[in-house]
Amino acid sequence: MTRRVPCPPAPGPLEAYAARFDDLFSTLAQRRGFREYLAGLLLPRDRNKTLTCLAGTEPVAGAQHPVVQRLQFFLSESTWDHERVHSRRAELLLTDPATAAHPGGVLVIDDSGDRKDGKATAHIGRQWLGRLGKTDNGIVTVTTCWADENLYYPLHAVPYSPAHHFPQGRSDPGFRTKLQIAAEPARIAKTIGVAFRAVAADCAYVDQDSFRRQLGEAGMPFLMVLKPSHGSWAYGKNACTPADAARALTWRDPEHPGDWTPLERTFRDGHTESWWAADARLGWWGPDGNVRLVVATADPTTLPAQATWYLATDLPRPGGPREADSPEPAADLHEVVRIYGIRHWIEQRYKQVEDELGWADFQVSSDTAIRRRQTLVTCAFSFCWDNWFTRPPEQELALVPAVPPAATPAGPAERGAKQTPPAPTGQLAQGDPSRPGLARPPDHPPTLLAGLDQRTPTTRTPSPDQRRRRRPPT
Repeated sequence: MTRRVPCPPAPGPLEAYAARFDDLFSTLAQRRGFREYLAGLLLPRDRNKTLTCLAGTEPVAGAQHPVVQRLQFFLSESTWDHERVHSRRAELLLTDPATAAHPGGVLVIDDSGDRKDGKATAHIGRQWLGRLGKTDNGIVTVTTCWADENLYYPLHAVPYSPAHHFPQGRSDPGFRTKLQIAAEPARIAKTIGVAFRAVAADCAYVDQDSFRRQLGEAGMPFLMVLKPSHGSWAYGKNACTPADAARALTWRDPEHPGDWTPLERTFRDGHTESWWAADARLGWWGPDGNVRLVVATADPTTLPAQATWYLATDLPRPGGPREADSPEPAADLHEVVRIYGIRHWIEQRYKQVEDELGWADFQVSSDTAIRRRQTLVTCAFSFCWDNWFTRPPEQELALVPAVPPAATPAGPAERGAKQTPPAPTGQLAQGDPSRPGLARPPDHPPTLLAGLDQRTPTTRTPSPDQRRRRRPPT
């Protein structure tokens, strides 16, 4: 077998992470493209992270530069398999003791909509974009991520194709709703060994009996939030909502709480909040039914809209008749509130994965290129955690000196009329803008995650086997 040509190294600790994927790329160009794409994604966000930004070129004039064209070919035309890269990324996360999934975590299901122009791009259509809060032209991706009180990471991402992309519309055998898409990655996560306490989702999923049934058949308990005005389970004057069920609970004052149980939520920044929770009844939903309705609020008197949760779950209550036959451990009110509190990591995902790393800043139209872009963004984010946990806590953040990288052994000339020199090590592209070079990220991953570490969901007292997972404060 012919010896592989050495690849120009990625800057700093990124090289060690990228090298773990080298066997999945068959050519030098693919290995180099993987490093350069991740390096560009990890740069500080000065503008949208399109290909010209990743390569450090001018927004329009630099589109034909060889560096940009090389990254375009790597994303759209090259032969590497993004599914194998995704599987390797998940394997690295699940086998690392610092990031391995454990039964106390939560599998969060959500969909993310990003606005896009045009009609020729795969998966595009006029549809509800939850992130923007309106119907617009764009692409929606159903995602799953694993999270506990200390960290989270994306697992799967599957773009949703609106019905007009199929010859027979919604009747086409290939068409799948968002709910059908969401159940599949959840099953895959369990198959590959991702441990979690429950599946958490927002109100868009709880209304669907078929989705809850799919989770139940796969042995995955769920916990989903309801709208205060969610549905009704009776006719006429007997109809009621989760908010009505909460107001029906007895409450006098903190010294005489009636049906309510006091909770204390502790946040990562050290502050605490006193909350209250109770099992409520709504139609056939009740403390001992197949589905429980749990209300959690900061004030049982006023039930403030921004600090009240109406939660539906199939986890049994302790001491109830379903506990003995349930394959899952019973969950008291503290546990139910803890699980849903972890779901708020999804808001950090929007900030870190979508805003900082440029999840939606792609300019490609094919399904393969879109999925490859999503895979590369999740690899860049996973590298941030890898670097966060391997960096000594006492190490100060410092910029990589702007010196040329070490020389690599000479190999066969690469295809093309002109070879691009190795990327500079400075944080910004060096030289005249008319002759751009690839910018490189010096110490951005710890900076990217430093803010995230201060704004995580509420925490609980860690068990002995979980204390090692939390990185000591610097």
